[in-house]
Amino acid sequence: MSAVIHYKCPGCGSDMAFDSQTGMLRCASCDRTEKIEDMAKPGENEDETIHYNMDEEDLQAKNSAFEHDYADSNDTDEPSNHSTFGENDAREYHCNNCGATLLTDANTTATTCSFCGAGVVLSDRLTGNLAPAKVLPFTINKEQAQEAFKKWCRKGRLTPSDFMTADRIKNITGLYVPYWLYDMNGRGEAEATCTRVRTYSDAHYIYTETKFYNVYRKVDLNYSRIPCDASRKMEDSMMDKLEPYSYQELKDFNLPYLAGYIAEKYDFTDEDMLPRIRDRVGTYVDNYLSSTISGYNSVMYQRKDINVIKKHANYTLLPMWMVCYDYRKAEHIFAMNGQTGKIVGKPPLSKAKIFAWFAGVSAGSFLLMRLLTLLLGGVQ
Repeated sequence: MSAVIHYKCPGCGSDMAFDSQTGMLRCASCDRTEKIEDMAKPGENEDETIHYNMDEEDLQAKNSAFEHDYADSNDTDEPSNHSTFGENDAREYHCNNCGATLLTDANTTATTCSFCGAGVVLSDRLTGNLAPAKVLPFTINKEQAQEAFKKWCRKGRLTPSDFMTADRIKNITGLYVPYWLYDMNGRGEAEATCTRVRTYSDAHYIYTETKFYNVYRKVDLNYSRIPCDASRKMEDSMMDKLEPYSYQELKDFNLPYLAGYIAEKYDFTDEDMLPRIRDRVGTYVDNYLSSTISGYNSVMYQRKDINVIKKHANYTLLPMWMVCYDYRKAEHIFAMNGQTGKIVGKPPLSKAKIFAWFAGVSAGSFLLMRLLTLLLGGVQ
């Protein structure tokens, strides 16, 4: 199978791309749609580079390295077997439409041709241990994302007027970000000395009664699909703020979902990101364990043990719209959850608008104080 995959319309031969509104491949020329499940399997068109998707049995075999059996009796993390990548793993590809050279960095798995604009999928970077197990398709298209960004920018009363112009909005990019979705087991055990205090009185004295309790708690909790982005390029704090995603719409990975978008493979394996997830889930377990000890005036822990185990990790692609550009010698990055429309970013502030706002507030405060002075001065 060709390393560069184009999806061609069976009707007119134009390029097809994934349509977030219908969940199918759509031809922009004749508006024809094709169900992803009906696309031809690799090898059915030996002489053509069209209509490829992943064979189900092949896909299951390729995902086996990322899927582990859930064993409740196991107290240790499940083993992992994932690829690692060199920093200089750039490779040259050729567009099947126009023959142009596509030079990508090590992590690109789907992109667009800079010359003819065709969406291409680099299939050799999505096989074996590099094959995602799941994908969450876009539900917000480019036009909707552009309009949402414009509305979001207009809400900023202190944002410069020339910020986020139409030209900049046109550069919005649809990107599938590599994530690990973890299923985790958290166990917590605590021993504490707690008190309840009661105060009462009679005609002569005030009494304080303190009762002591030895409290023991044990919890066993399971957490599903805890996300962690696996891209070196994406800032963790920004990606965390894009959550939550609704995982009811997760699909088994299939190449056509990437057509027309940019996608990257992971920089970090699930083992690399496990300490971060273990800390996150450990906090969940700790908070839940503490919440079970309530109704006391004081709680003093003698012992608290938290143990977090990885039971499962799925390599998953999640959708995001992104605008990144320089504004007055400062870089600004804005991201939108490609499923929910949630926007994350910090726009620049206009010094002129800040001054005008401050002046308006100051003038209003002066007038209010003057009015109060006149009113109070008239009261004898």
